[in-house]
Amino acid sequence: MADAKVIPFDDDRSRSGAGRRRGTLPGSGRDRTPAQGGPAPVSALPGGQVPEGAAEAAGGPPQDAGEASVSGWDRRIAGGLAFLRRRLTGDYEVDEFGYDKELTDQVLMSMLRPLADKYFRVEVKGIENIPSDGGALIVANHSGTLPLDGLMLQVAVHDNHPAERHLRLLAADLVFMLPVVNELARKAGHTLACAEDAERLLQGGEVVGVMPEGFKGIGKPFGERYKLQRFGRGGFVSTALRAGVPIVPCSIVGAEEIYPMIGNSKTLARVLGVPYFPITPTFPWLGPLGAVPLPTKWTIQFGEPIPTDGYPPEAAEDPMLMFNLTDQVREQIQHTLYKLLVQRRSVFF
Repeated sequence: MADAKVIPFDDDRSRSGAGRRRGTLPGSGRDRTPAQGGPAPVSALPGGQVPEGAAEAAGGPPQDAGEASVSGWDRRIAGGLAFLRRRLTGDYEVDEFGYDKELTDQVLMSMLRPLADKYFRVEVKGIENIPSDGGALIVANHSGTLPLDGLMLQVAVHDNHPAERHLRLLAADLVFMLPVVNELARKAGHTLACAEDAERLLQGGEVVGVMPEGFKGIGKPFGERYKLQRFGRGGFVSTALRAGVPIVPCSIVGAEEIYPMIGNSKTLARVLGVPYFPITPTFPWLGPLGAVPLPTKWTIQFGEPIPTDGYPPEAAEDPMLMFNLTDQVREQIQHTLYKLLVQRRSVFF
């Protein structure tokens, strides 16, 4: 909105005796100057919108809330149509691993966010332990029969970190052998759990997530909940040492109870070619309804980072050092799990 030009009706100052210029407010019937407390001109925001309440403060009519809502919906519809056009024309970018940032932010995260915020009510602690830039390796416990904890961890990092960092998970071979799941995992930024891919991501400044328990963690019986399984040979420590990035231990409470695994049909697992076939109080007895997870209350806590940049390059080949660091990370995660369980009032609240 351009500033109005004030044209004096009488330019003969000697006849009027006025020693100062005064602006006349159109339609007010009287003149007013800034010295008399008159309102300052209202400037439009980029896009032609006047700040909410500014027009009313300037003596004009208040902004209609319905008009603002319609304008907001117009922008959303326009953004959605532009997104679809880019999808149809192929005018979008993916990195060498197949990660589609726009699709992840616009669609996948929007689908997972209600599950994290409303259903599991994920509470995040220690997010400041994840660096604002540069590579970092997040090591977390794994549980829940189905790997929903990895997806909730991805949402927790992005939505709670001040820099809105994206977590790139290292997944098992089975994930990339399943149709549809394979494509979605690649689009969301995840990759195969191998040292080469992990090192390239870390050296590229990405936040990488790994759950060393693997299928032993998510497939353990309900009676062994929150008891960490073996962390393998410490390959994640070797990768962090080579990349010189900090290791951030992460403890997740709440995922163990979403599918209480009371049995495992090994025969069906062999027939289907999967590591285990879970039997829970609701599955397979209730059919598809039994696959709905229980609405437990989750807590995700990130611990103090363990630096690795102070070690010499040959440290990645030292098996004793890798064993000690692996044990340190595992013990820190287990100790935090016990502490969070003591603090928890209820599984569901």
